[in-house]
Amino acid sequence: HNEALESKLAWSPDGRWLHFEVPAGAGSLEGKYRDVQGRLYRMDPESGKVERLGAEFDGSWGPYSLLPDGRLIATGQKGTETQLYQVDGDKATKLPGLPGTYADLDAAKGSSAILVRHSTITDPEQAYLVANPLEPQQAKQLTDFNRIFMDRAQPEWQTYSWKSDDGRTVEGVLIFPPGKKSAKHLRMLTLIHGGPEDADGNRFGADWYDWATLAADRGWLVFRPNYRGSTGYGDDFMLAIQPHLVSAPGRDILSGVDALVRDGYADPDKLAIGGYSYGGYMTNWLITQTTRFKAAVTGAGAVEHAANWGNDDLTYDDAWYLGGAPWQNPQLYQSEAALFQFNKVKTPVHLVQGQADIRVSFLEGELMERALQALGIPYEFLVFPGEGHGLGKNPWHGYIKVRDELKWLNKYVAE
Repeated sequence: HNEALESKLAWSPDGRWLHFEVPAGAGSLEGKYRDVQGRLYRMDPESGKVERLGAEFDGSWGPYSLLPDGRLIATGQKGTETQLYQVDGDKATKLPGLPGTYADLDAAKGSSAILVRHSTITDPEQAYLVANPLEPQQAKQLTDFNRIFMDRAQPEWQTYSWKSDDGRTVEGVLIFPPGKKSAKHLRMLTLIHGGPEDADGNRFGADWYDWATLAADRGWLVFRPNYRGSTGYGDDFMLAIQPHLVSAPGRDILSGVDALVRDGYADPDKLAIGGYSYGGYMTNWLITQTTRFKAAVTGAGAVEHAANWGNDDLTYDDAWYLGGAPWQNPQLYQSEAALFQFNKVKTPVHLVQGQADIRVSFLEGELMERALQALGIPYEFLVFPGEGHGLGKNPWHGYIKVRDELKWLNKYVAE
């Protein structure tokens, strides 16, 4: 009788406990529904008593595995890094691993060894064998996939912090064009992650959704902001998005753009913006708040919240984000919606949508197209028949998406 989505159930080796996780953005086991960071639990199936594990860790827990002796090893995201931790009751001890991002892990049944995946921005994900789970820095690499990226996808990058309009410190990642880390006044693409229960960091990305490295190779300084609502920065930071679903994180992103211009990284006359899913929500909102972006590439992002609440397959989180159902908070449903401020838009927009999307209804894309048409804003609407939210039906669709988005950006923002 809770308001959380439990997953990855696993018995302890002695059969005493049933372990599980509640991923980031999947509700809360403590009280009413709210989207907090990933958490780990165990339950006594006889009494029904549930214990939270690793509560002292202020980041976001991800996948875990149980060793044969009952010890629990888990991935924990904090800031732009995801590392391995040993979890014992409330405590969490960071293990001495490699910089970057550890992903799914699996413990052996007859020994203490674990398998784990690892990547960085410049290193494609590989599988590793860790003989001693407390010493993951001594891991043995088992795979050597995608070596071409070791030669070609090696951009320079750094973390970047700034103060938002209320003084709160916000962090993100900058990925530079080849040989341009010391250059000033670069054309800049602000590429916004989805979720919002996610964060950009030191991990490899090379697909239709995570194409920051490709954009950098094409001459863009790529700014990836971990705005309020992102994971890895504490529950309070993540909860600060509610009930101002787009305006609160929007101020974080715009203040970051301002800081990068002020610090000389970005050319104020060569700014572009983009994102998919919740990143599309934010892109659609931000082009109503400023005309500084010369081009936008957006995908599967809502422009209003009432119909989206009704059509979304995860309608419960929409209602939580906006403080209730549409009839309970109609003013906020309107004030936080890009559609009702579209008369301010001047930015040319490239729009992408899967025609079978039920996470963010295809009708949201059609609604945005109608608004751009009515206002005479230059746009293109790229529709993929049969595709859902994840564009996973045909790999050519992802290729076409990114190809056309880069063409659109280059059309309006010259290098």
